Amino acid sequence: MAAVLLVDDDVELAEMLGDYLAQDGFVVTTLHDGLSGAEAALSGQYAIAVLDVMMPGLSGVEVLRRIRAVSAMPVLMLTAKGDDMDRIVGLELGADDYVPKPCQPRELAARLRAILRRAAPSAEPSNVPLVVGELCIRPEQRLAEWSGVAVDLTSTEFNLLEVLARNAGRPVSKSDLSEQALGRALVRFDRSIDVHLSSIRHKLGTLADGRSCIQTVYRQGYQLIRS
Repeated sequence: MAAVLLVDDDVELAEMLGDYLAQDGFVVTTLHDGLSGAEAALSGQYAIAVLDVMMPGLSGVEVLRRIRAVSAMPVLMLTAKGDDMDRIVGLELGADDYVPKPCQPRELAARLRAILRRAAPSAEPSNVPLVVGELCIRPEQRLAEWSGVAVDLTSTEFNLLEVLARNAGRPVSKSDLSEQALGRALVRFDRSIDVHLSSIRHKLGTLADGRSCIQTVYRQGYQLIRS
């Protein structure tokens, strides 16, 4: 059973979500302020953290920033419905996914399982690295390197880069990226893929001509350039 840290200052909502997740097989710890949430998230006791954005003490964004400074643990953000900026900032800082509030507990549980499934090592690991130019991906270790230097990617970023590497030299649609890397269908106005790929571009080196190795292909998706 996965240990979930749920941090939300809405006590009634947190208890309702915690009860549902517990009945659904998760082991849930609920906290209601950002400072204690950050300390708990960095304790190493939890498989995944669920963070509300607006909280006393520290905001969910600041808690996420502290987590990402030292840890790649999966994080799902709870954001205000329709607040694109909260979602974009969270994804840019390394959140693996988000769910707008108010949310359906069943959807939250499904998203958590999808993130944990993607973050787990493969039962049948491949020992063959994927090499595309200066990029080397080691799926069995979930490591990425650029010019021999390790690249610090979140779980979701790694999944997206692996999908692109396995299709290097040809475009992959955002729908396919969402289904294969995020574990869910792409919905209208969802910019998660774009934000995650923007973050990956900043973390990777560039090609000899200064371009990013990840190119946008008009009306087709994204492509990892073979160099």
